[in-house]
Formats: sequence, C-alpha cells, structure tokens
Amino acid sequence: MPGQKTFRNHRNSPYTLDRAATVVHHSAAGVIWRFRTELAAVSATTAAVRQLALAISVTWALAITLTVTTAVFLLPWPRRLVLRRAWCVVCRHRLQRVFYETRMHTRSGRLSLVLRIHPTQVGERALIWCRAGICSDDLEAHTGEIAAACYAREARVERSRRWAQLVVVNIVRRDTLAAHNVIASGLPAVPTASRTGAA
Repeated sequence: MPGQKTFRNHRNSPYTLDRAATVVHHSAAGVIWRFRTELAAVSATTAAVRQLALAISVTWALAITLTVTTAVFLLPWPRRLVLRRAWCVVCRHRLQRVFYETRMHTRSGRLSLVLRIHPTQVGERALIWCRAGICSDDLEAHTGEIAAACYAREARVERSRRWAQLVVVNIVRRDTLAAHNVIASGLPAVPTASRTGAA
C-alpha cells in the first residue's frame, strides 16, 4: 500500500550519506537507449523530407510534410495514436527521473532500464529491467512518487512470475469504469439528526 511505511523507501534508509555520495553514470550508449524514440523519429522524418526534396522540390516537400502533420493532429484516430505514443515517451523519461531522484539505483550509480513501454486502456505499461541491488519491492515502496512523476492517478507494480529482475509498472491515468454522467437524486435530503433521533 502507498501509505504503508517501508524501510525500502529512501526516506527510511540508514545509508543516507552513502547514497548521497553515489554518482550516476551517463554513458553514450545509455543516452542513445533513453532517447531512441526521439532519435528514430527525427532520423525518419529527416530522411523522408530529404527523399521528397530530391524527388520533387524543397518547397513541395515542406508543403507535403506540413499537410501530413496537420492531418495527423486534426483527424481523431491518428491524433489519439500520436498522443498515446507521446505519453509513453514522456513516462519513460519520467520513470528514469524518478529512479534518479528517489535513489533507486545501484551503489555504482546505474539506473534500471525501461525495456518497453506501450499504451493501455487506462494509461501506460512499462517493463523494467532491475539492476543488481534493486527489486520489485523498491519500486513498490515508491509507487506514490512514480504516479506523481508520471502525472497519473496511481502506479501499480507487478513482479514477473518467471524472472525476478523483470518488473511491470502500470501507470493508471484514467478510470474507464468511472461514471461519465452522474444523475442527481430527486429525493429530498433527510437531515442526519432526524435519522439518528428516529433510530
């Protein structure tokens, strides 16, 4: 439970000075892995515009690109697809940030890897590869921080049944079972004192 006190939370850790001295490593391969979606999107767009410019002209290539971009954001189904994928990218970066800010990293400064993240009906679902020294209990102790970092209602952590290092984090952004139209009751309200007196 989020409100339950657990010593896996960094606020209750007896090794505060030891954790504060840890330096998080940022390798080139790690940066490329974290920004793989953005790099792929920029590379694909640049290559497509370049091929269009070579085939027709720069002016027509820019006009076609602007038309396609406008159509994507005006039509409902491609807009939903793009926005849901954009939320996945945002959540991946926010998860990496919450791993750093809550000190959910190894003593050598290595963060857990977000292997895959995809949209669901209620938000996003991320598959996390925990580094040595980190487990699902660490993520469970920080579900409140994860939900706040991802701008969500709540976060739920599931451990893989086969591999202990694989953890699934469910980001719950909306409640599909919530009532959309609440109909007010037409009955008159009965005061609390009258009800208790009658009892």
